[in-house]
Amino acid sequence: MTHIKKWQYWLDSPTVDEKTKEELKKLSDKPQEIEERFYKDLEFGTAGLRGVLGAGTNRMNIYTVRKATQGLANYIVSRGSDAMERGVAISYDSRHFSPEFAYESAAVLAASGVKSYVFDKLHPVPVLSFAVRHLNCYNGIMITASHNPARYNGYKVYGSDGAQLNVVDSNEVLGYINSMDIFSDVKTMDIEEAKAKGLVNIIGADVRAAYLEEVLKCRKNPDVADDTAKEIKIVYTPFHGSGLTPVTEVLSAAGYTNVYVVAEQAEPNPDFITVKSPNPEDKDGFYLAIEQAEKIGADVILGTDPDADRVGVLVKNPDGSYDVLTGNQTGVLLADYILSAADKNGEIDKDDYIVKSIVTTGLTQRIADRYGVKLYDVYTGFKFIAEVIKKHEDENIPGKYHFGFEESYGSLPGTYARDKDAVAATLLLCELVAVLKREGKTLSDAMDDLYKKYGYIVERVVSLTMEGLDGMQKIKSIMARVEAEPFRNIGDTKICAFRNYNKDTREDYETGEITPIGFEPSNVLYFELPGGGYFVIRPSGTEPKIKFYYSIPCESMADGNAIIDKLDAEVKRILL
Repeated sequence: MTHIKKWQYWLDSPTVDEKTKEELKKLSDKPQEIEERFYKDLEFGTAGLRGVLGAGTNRMNIYTVRKATQGLANYIVSRGSDAMERGVAISYDSRHFSPEFAYESAAVLAASGVKSYVFDKLHPVPVLSFAVRHLNCYNGIMITASHNPARYNGYKVYGSDGAQLNVVDSNEVLGYINSMDIFSDVKTMDIEEAKAKGLVNIIGADVRAAYLEEVLKCRKNPDVADDTAKEIKIVYTPFHGSGLTPVTEVLSAAGYTNVYVVAEQAEPNPDFITVKSPNPEDKDGFYLAIEQAEKIGADVILGTDPDADRVGVLVKNPDGSYDVLTGNQTGVLLADYILSAADKNGEIDKDDYIVKSIVTTGLTQRIADRYGVKLYDVYTGFKFIAEVIKKHEDENIPGKYHFGFEESYGSLPGTYARDKDAVAATLLLCELVAVLKREGKTLSDAMDDLYKKYGYIVERVVSLTMEGLDGMQKIKSIMARVEAEPFRNIGDTKICAFRNYNKDTREDYETGEITPIGFEPSNVLYFELPGGGYFVIRPSGTEPKIKFYYSIPCESMADGNAIIDKLDAEVKRILL
């Protein structure tokens, strides 16, 4: 069916509401926009759905959400009555139509006889991941578009282990979705009828309390509650999202009495009215937090994204100003803190392990070597970290999981959940600030100490947004060009080897030897640089972006940044 025929099919369908039809009628003289909205179905990838809100098959709306949920329902029904009874936990964040999409999902599941457990109000990703495990659900659904701009929303599906659905199961759900009509093959039930039949159940404070109890167990020095936890001043912003309640509750329970919430950003707001983008990677979003921190002399500033799975951190400098830590820096600070505490307590075994993504800092390997634990490298996407944990559990592989993180500001310090947890990360970062306070040090001092101990590695991520059909084609073109003619050098920087994860091959440029990498195929092109550095190109799996990753072992931050400046300029000259 052509995009024009799909557009007309929606206009003619008795299922489509009049408001949606009015939106579609306004496109009659905009053929390019009709094509953009209908040239494909919104892709159900390994992270579920994510897209711009609006009418059309390539948009997030109740009809695309219902169709995805019907595919999930058919998948669960195929697994039998036990799976249907265990059901699906459903949560949502503060975005436009997030509650509506959550209840539409519950109504579709109910029509197929599948139970659901819907949170009574917005709750973040880690609470949903925990709830799937805590309630022994068969699946989970999280309505969120993470840190994307306000015009986006998304739909993430979780497996029974609390991790985002694996590739095999995701493909099976996708098969059901692709085999059905978006209107005639989708069933739904009145939500009040579903509640009366016990097919839709409301959950909330009890599950959150159980989750917070597990998060509190992640502390390494809970005794700071007796002294410095009461002294340090913390400025926190939830960026209009779902983090406010769990973050403030867990900090209060752990003894932090001086927590200053940025009032203008405290309440949920789907338009994220005080920021261009609710992204904790972006220092610009912290301007209100910085103003407040400077007034009170805060020790640290923390901000969680709308679904509270990632946390940004600003550290205090000696002159009273505040600098942002990268996701790599935050991750290695927590990794070293967690492992050093375990080592001090004699809680490390040679089979213990930590996990990171392949585009996360090489400092992690040096830290793992220092404490004698294993390090597993995985693809970007926290479900791959969760898969390592699950493999150890399912196959009884010796070794305890201590920590996992990605350069994109997400981490998990325990196995109670299987996705990124900014609530736990915030708690541990505050604890580290409190521990350092005893020594008269700051997080900035701790980062300097890590570089002195392990050496400098400077990283940078450059994200280029390319929206729409033209943008998608441009991203595909760049990836195809680089794969066909991989770099041998970038300016005067020689490439040592090329890893093509699409083909699972590593080519050593010095010897010409080609060997397997040992990964499943993925659209990642990785260039090894002298001294253990790297340059990586990959398209984002959740945003219309292509990303360049740089990592440079060096003598100082200034040296590393200067090298990256030159590399990035040359890469852009060649590719853009």
